[in-house]
Amino acid sequence: MPLIQLVIVLVVVGVILWVINNYIPMQGTIKKILNVVVIIVVILWLLNVFGVIGNLSTIRIGK
Repeated sequence: MPLIQLVIVLVVVGVILWVINNYIPMQGTIKKILNVVVIIVVILWLLNVFGVIGNLSTIRIGK
């Protein structure tokens, strides 16, 4: 993945999260949970893009 595409994706995710936090009325705890979930997903995605972790499709949850 080219670096410019990576930066564009991160900027778009950041802007979407900023818009949700500032313009959509929501309870504070729900906003915090949403922020944490988005940050965790972005970190996992970045680790996968840079090859730090293996293919995410092999991760199994449950049985």
